[in-house]
Order: sequence, then C-alpha cells, then structure tokens
Amino acid sequence: MEQQTRTGEVHDIVLRGNPVLHQPCQQVVSFDTALAQLIDDMFATMYAADGVGLAANQIGVPRRVFVYDCPDTDGRPQRGHVVNPVLRSINPGDQQIAHGDEGCLSAPDRFALLARPEYAIVDGVDLHGKPVTVEATGWLARCLQHETDHLNGILFTDRVHDTQDKP
Repeated sequence: MEQQTRTGEVHDIVLRGNPVLHQPCQQVVSFDTALAQLIDDMFATMYAADGVGLAANQIGVPRRVFVYDCPDTDGRPQRGHVVNPVLRSINPGDQQIAHGDEGCLSAPDRFALLARPEYAIVDGVDLHGKPVTVEATGWLARCLQHETDHLNGILFTDRVHDTQDKP
C-alpha cells in the first residue's frame, strides 16, 4: 500500500461529453515533481468525490495515469497508481465474466449493469518510472479495466447497451 506524503488539491471532475474524455491520452514521459503532484491531486479529487478510481483525463489532464483505492475480492482496500498502464489481453474463453453495477464520476447520472472479466492484469510504471504490475479479481479488476478504458477514450457508458442503462 502506498504512503501519501504530499497534499493534493481537489479539482473539478470533467463530465461526460467533454472531448478530453473521448480521446486516447498521451504517454507520460517526464517522471518529475509535476507528475507526483498530479497523482496527489488525483487522489485528493477521488476521495473528495467518494470515488474508488480516477483517470487523469477526468480532471482534464490527457495523460496516461490513474489512481485507485478499491477493495479486492477479500474486501481489503488496495491503493495505488499506474502510469502508462497497459491492460493485458486475456483469452475470453479462459475468463469468468462478472456482471456488476458500474458508475463513473464523469457520468454521475448513470449506472448500469456491465459485464467485465472478473480478472485483470495491468502493467505500467510508478511515478518514478519503476515497473509495476497490478493483478486483481472482483471489484478491483473492474476498477482497473474501467480506469484503463478512460485513458483510451472509452467511458463505461460506451460499453453499455441502451436497454441496460439506468438513470
């Protein structure tokens, strides 16, 4: 689990329809104090909004970084960040699919039943450029997939059939 050493600033969350949410984000190339501050700001914003994950583009910064503080399958909170994440492809035939209610801080008026793989692996780096891998099941797996989607310009509402969308 990470230790927070700086204080983050709470930002406004960008809402569905804003172009920054619908375009793939740019790779992070500078691992400096500005990146560390962005990550702290993202945690502060996520906590202020009672979220469990937040992608940088959700605060208007089109960079490939997300933060999370979400329970794993055993209910233990898992907290971290991933820079330049890549969601590993997993053979759908080998995968259990979980249907769960999903929502988004950028679409606060929408919740939907969404099928996602129950297991996820995300590879990336931390704020210092050191490799990280996050392997998860359950809600944490859903969170990792949801946040990686954001960085690819995909909102969860893009994955939902209209008949499943709930106001």
